[in-house]
This record gives sequence, structure tokens and C-alpha cells, in this order.
Amino acid sequence: MAQWHAQAAGPIGLTMQHGHTTAPQLSGAVPFLGHDALQQAMIDADLVVCHGGPATILEARRHGHLPIVVPRDPARGEHVDNHQLLFARRLGAAGLVALCETREALHDALAAGLADPSRYAVAADPEAHEARRAAVARVGQIVDDLVARSTPRPSRWRAWSRPRPGTEEIR
Repeated sequence: MAQWHAQAAGPIGLTMQHGHTTAPQLSGAVPFLGHDALQQAMIDADLVVCHGGPATILEARRHGHLPIVVPRDPARGEHVDNHQLLFARRLGAAGLVALCETREALHDALAAGLADPSRYAVAADPEAHEARRAAVARVGQIVDDLVARSTPRPSRWRAWSRPRPGTEEIR
């Protein structure tokens, strides 16, 4: 992002959450944003660039953005496995994200988004978010009910002690 920002024409405001990585020399770079601040940043943004995490992608879409997704790559030590790559590729193939697996692809997507921000816009759907939230709550309730009704399993372990000399073992 720092390389692209330095080459971009004109002033471009950024809000960049960089986590535990070294802070880039960019105005607007912060280690972490709280949930509400991140939501507001997405609402205010013209473009959203994010990693391949499902929740972040869904939040960006909920706020009307086709997210530009740069999945974390385990080959670069960015994650423990390739689940973000696989997930982002599937969403990219379905047209639900703008997938960028190279620096050049990211730079091209940002240039296209600056030229025409509507290219990375989708219809915001807050009702779908509420429906998903209700479905998740219902699944949680089902799981809670199943756990509450399950019978406790007998322990595989039982206390055992050796009989003391001069006493009988009672079973």
C-alpha cells in the first residue's frame, strides 16, 4: 500500500489497520481499530481493501462495497495455512470479491477503483445481515438445547487405591 500510495496521483486519504506488523509510513495507519471504528471506516470509505477473512468480507459487502481482497499467504509466513487463499479464490470466481493475489493486481484494482469507485460497489443489504444474525442465534440455541439434553457420559477413569496391609479390598 505504501508503494502504491507514493505513486498515486493526488491526495488520497487512507485508514489502514496494520495489526502487529511494522507500521507503514502512511498517514492514517493504525495498529488496530475497534469494531465500531472499523464499521465506520467501511461506511465512510470509497474502497475497502481487506484480507481474506470471511467476517471482514461480509462486513464490507454489508456496507455496500465489493471488497478488494488480498488473502494472507502462508508461503510468505502471513498465516498458518491456505484457508484464506482458498476462500478468497472461491468468492473471486463467484464475483463476490475482487481478488488480488499479486502486488500488480492490487495496484491495478486500486487504480480502477479511483477512476470509478462504483466499480467496487454493491447494493448494501442490512436486512440480510440481520437474517444471518438471527440464523446464527438459532443455531446457537439448537446447540445449547442439544448439550443441555445430552446425558453425562460415565467417566473412563475411576479412583483406585491399593489396600492397606491388613485390610480387605472392597469393590
